[in-house]
Amino acid sequence: QVQVVESGGGLVQAGGSLRLSCAASGRTFSNYAMGWFRQAPGKEREFVATINWTGTSTRYADSVKGRFTISRDNAKTTVYLQMNSLKPEDTAVYFCAAGRMSGYSTNSGSYGYWGQGTQVTVSS
Repeated sequence: QVQVVESGGGLVQAGGSLRLSCAASGRTFSNYAMGWFRQAPGKEREFVATINWTGTSTRYADSVKGRFTISRDNAKTTVYLQMNSLKPEDTAVYFCAAGRMSGYSTNSGSYGYWGQGTQVTVSS
């Protein structure tokens, strides 16, 4: 069993930055890929970014590429999502997810453990 808890959401103006954190606990953090997903009101949950367990491979949604950066600190069992140049369309609840796998995945079904989410609101 792995527990993940997100933090760092909030209200920011367009063009601003936020850093989300995802603290994992429970079973070993090794061999778990981590992903960030988001869900805006009235929309389905969508992939944002993912990172493999060694932190050497990442993948981003086209909508955030060049603006968001995912990273992890396995010693602290924490994953981060640095979000720069935020846009109003980035407004959503952001979810962190953990999944035991080789590599990484952009598919939410690959992740077995999810946090409760943290709200990010970008004002125009």
